[in-house]
Amino acid sequence: MSRAFDEAARVVAGELARRRPRDRAGFLRELLAHAAAGLVVIEGDEKAAESVYRLADAVAVRGEP
Repeated sequence: MSRAFDEAARVVAGELARRRPRDRAGFLRELLAHAAAGLVVIEGDEKAAESVYRLADAVAVRGEP
């Protein structure tokens, strides 16, 4: 992993740790939505959509919790 990935993982883990367990899923949903919006601005609709589709595929492959 790169230094940037390590830093991002630490930030997200820290923010999750600060929240109550029942609030963590909402935080992650908001983070994903904001990240997707950021990708639209930085890389454009097509690349952002590709990332969102890949995420959805990963969820679909995982199946039911």
